Amino acid sequence: MLQPRACHFRPSRLGNALLAFRTYATAVDHVPPPAFEPAVAVAVENAQLLSSQGSRRDQFIPLRTYKPRTPGLRHLKRPVNDHLWKGGPYRPLTIAKKGQHLGGRNSSGQVTVRHRGGGHKRRVRIVDYKRYLPGKHIVERIEYDPNRSAHLALLTRVETGERSYIIAADGMRAGDEIQSYRTGIPKEMVDSMGGVLDPGMLAAKTANRGNCLPIHMVPLGTQVYNVGSKTQGGGVFCRSAGTYALVVSREEVEQPNKTVVKSVVVRLQSGEVRRVSPDACCTIGVASNPQAHFASLGKAGRSRWLGRRPEVRGLAMNAADHPHGGGRGKSKGNVHPVSPWGTPAKGGYKTRHKRNKHTFLVQDRPRNQGKRKPK
Repeated sequence: MLQPRACHFRPSRLGNALLAFRTYATAVDHVPPPAFEPAVAVAVENAQLLSSQGSRRDQFIPLRTYKPRTPGLRHLKRPVNDHLWKGGPYRPLTIAKKGQHLGGRNSSGQVTVRHRGGGHKRRVRIVDYKRYLPGKHIVERIEYDPNRSAHLALLTRVETGERSYIIAADGMRAGDEIQSYRTGIPKEMVDSMGGVLDPGMLAAKTANRGNCLPIHMVPLGTQVYNVGSKTQGGGVFCRSAGTYALVVSREEVEQPNKTVVKSVVVRLQSGEVRRVSPDACCTIGVASNPQAHFASLGKAGRSRWLGRRPEVRGLAMNAADHPHGGGRGKSKGNVHPVSPWGTPAKGGYKTRHKRNKHTFLVQDRPRNQGKRKPK
């Protein structure tokens, strides 16, 4: 029988009296359980109950911190990703990133994008967003990509040995088997279901983490990422770390002797509800590295390593450099929040006419337009 270990708690909390139950001089056939076993069990159950009922702020977030041997390590926090590949990328699937040294300048040398410049040299990974290749693929390894927040998975096709990069799903590890059903259902799978496509059995066999499906095959309420918009092409939505979309409903049209799915409605994390093509691609699961937004760089130098130059508040500038600049004290001179070029900056600046929304939009994302949200 497995006994609860008292080392889960500090001896100072248990008290020295609890150590009196340790007897080493007498040999007996059956050692009775210690008297503090129920107390330890109750304490463990209470701790589990409190952790399950606690708020999200109290939940455990796996972040790695460091001893502050230097000032830059004091506030450094990184997600724990010990499963990542320690070596470099698969070289044949990378190309040199050109224009990185330009620092946000165009061909005339003018800065068109501010706050860019410097940074470590990078290579662009060629990611397969379309996933047309059918058959089994083995996940060889999970890699870090400096060009995106999510991680990449290096796949090896079983039939040909061909390799490709895809955006890894959260929980995907080396050795997993995934498939792509975008070009159709294999004949072996149809035969295993008795020659008839049963929706329930089909979802149980295909809707696994990392598999690529036409979105009309995905069960309602499923979390998907790398979602496409059109019949042809790859995924365009939910490709950054920890993002996903929910399959809300299908818009079906009755035709003679059959029912055809006209479009599929998905809900993005911004709150926008939109239609996509029923044959658009999607991947089951959530994009990897969901703890990316909890990370802290720790010092300004790491921001420069990523190619980001410092930003300066308009309030701290001169009047000739920004509409908020100048004046005495911290005052923007009775000017509404604007960009350096005078464009309104608070609550978003809508340029699209209300009656000119695109046909794929079902419900726009909520906007407060600079007003305070109701409590």
